[in-house]
Amino acid sequence: MAHSTSPTDSSEAQALSVFTPVNAVLLSLFLYLVYTRLRPSAAPTLAASAPMVFKTFTPSTLRPFNGVDDPRVMLGVQGKVFDVTAGKSFYGPGGPYSNFAGRDASRGLAKNSFDEDMLTDVDMPLDLLVDLTDEERGSLKEWAAHFEGKYLLVGRLVNEGEE
Repeated sequence: MAHSTSPTDSSEAQALSVFTPVNAVLLSLFLYLVYTRLRPSAAPTLAASAPMVFKTFTPSTLRPFNGVDDPRVMLGVQGKVFDVTAGKSFYGPGGPYSNFAGRDASRGLAKNSFDEDMLTDVDMPLDLLVDLTDEERGSLKEWAAHFEGKYLLVGRLVNEGEE
């Protein structure tokens, strides 16, 4: 008597052939790779530094916070000082906005210019920005709102002797 295989027997054999040791290893590797790509990364931490307390800065006391002299990066916008260390790739050394680090960036932001001549020398009084056009004032207002929404306000920027 010939033994015939029923349709059920052949589908069970096919199902069993999918679960081979090689396929199990490949599936495990695939799941591991998906896990490593999708898992949340650890929050970046700052170098061991003292917490920043809201304080008054002058152009000369703000200058060291350029990402080189101090690991923190700060800049001034319309009399406010923001800690932009979280955006160090933009504002720190080598970043596209690095010339604003440790300085009052107001004029450069208003004029959308990164030129060095847009920066007030740290030995000069703060720029009052009286010659800005309405369009430049609008641009500066947008930049200020960007910094207020994204970075920690750590102080105010005043002229030397106004501390």
